[in-house]
Amino acid sequence: MRGFLRFATTALVVMALIAAGMVIFFGDTPTPSQETVDTIADTESGVVAKSDPTTGRRAPSKLVGETAVAVPDTMPASLAGTSVPGGWDKTDANGSLVPTPQLRQLFEYYLAALGEETLPQLVARIEQALARLEEPARSEALDTLGDYLDYKLALGDLEATYGHDATTNAEDMQRRMAEIRALRRTWMDAQTADAFFATDEAVDQFQVEQLRIRTDPSLSEKEREQALAEAEKALPEPLRQARRETRKFADYQRAQSEFADDPDALRAWREERFGAEAARELEKVEAEQKVWEAKWQAYSQDLAELDDMGLAGPERKAAIDTLRDDYFEGAEKLRAEALDSIR
Repeated sequence: MRGFLRFATTALVVMALIAAGMVIFFGDTPTPSQETVDTIADTESGVVAKSDPTTGRRAPSKLVGETAVAVPDTMPASLAGTSVPGGWDKTDANGSLVPTPQLRQLFEYYLAALGEETLPQLVARIEQALARLEEPARSEALDTLGDYLDYKLALGDLEATYGHDATTNAEDMQRRMAEIRALRRTWMDAQTADAFFATDEAVDQFQVEQLRIRTDPSLSEKEREQALAEAEKALPEPLRQARRETRKFADYQRAQSEFADDPDALRAWREERFGAEAARELEKVEAEQKVWEAKWQAYSQDLAELDDMGLAGPERKAAIDTLRDDYFEGAEKLRAEALDSIR
C-alpha cells in the first residue's frame, strides 16, 4: 500500500510524466528480444562472431585498452550532478566477476554522454571505474566491456537490415527478437547476456504476446482478458507489481471522473479500494495538489504579464525571482523553478 501511495503522490504532484528515452550512438533500442523459437541455433548461424583465426577463440575488442586517452577533468554536462550507478562490482569467492544488471547500467551511464565526449574518452572513463576491481575480476570486466561494445556495433548493423519500417506483425517481431537474442549470446556468454538483458527480454516477449492476443480475431473479449492475464505471469515480479499499481491508479482516475460531483461517493470508493488509512492520505495529497494548482495558475498568469513588459537579462531574472517568492516557499519554489525551466 505504501508503494501505491508513493506512486499516487508522484502522479498527483507531477501531472504529466515525461519519459525521456536516452538515444545513444549505438542505438540499442528496447527491441523485442526474448526467444520462443526452439531452434535458436539456426538463427545464431547467421551471425558472424569475432574470433582469432589461428586459435578459434574470440579476439579482444579493439575498443578497450588499445590506446591512452586524455579524459577531461570535469564530467560531461549531461552527467554533472548525477550519481554513478552502484552495485556493479560483485565478485564470487574466487574473485571472479559476477555479471549483473548494474554492470550494464554502469556502461550505459557513461555511454549516454556520447557526443559530448568521444567514444574513446567515455570508454576510458568506464575503464577508470573498473580499475577499482581486483584481479581476475578487473580483466574480466574489461573483457565484458569490450564484448558489450562490439555487440552494440553489431546490433546497429543488424537493425540497419530492418530498415525504417516498424513492424506490427507478431511473427515478424518474434523473429527479430530471436535474432537479437542470438546476437547477444554470440558476443557475450550466456551468463552475462542473461544478467544484462533478462528483464528487457521478458518485457519484449510480453509485448509480442500482447500483440498476438489483441489481434487474434478468434478470441472473445473475456478470453482475450484471460490470455493477457496469463501472459503477464511470465513477467518478473517487480514488473508485475508495477503493472498492478498502474492499474490501481488508472482505476482511481476513472473513479475521480465518475464521482467528480459526489465527494462522499469518491471517499467511500477510496476507502473500499485502498483502506481507510490510505484513503485519508490520498485525500490529503489531492487537497494539497488543488492548492498547488491554484497557486501555479495564478503565478503563471502574473508571469505572462511580466513577460509582456519586455524585461530582459538580469532585470527579467530578478523580477521572476521576486514573483516566485511572492507565491511559493521551500520545496514549492524549487518545483516552480523546475517547471519554469521546461516551459
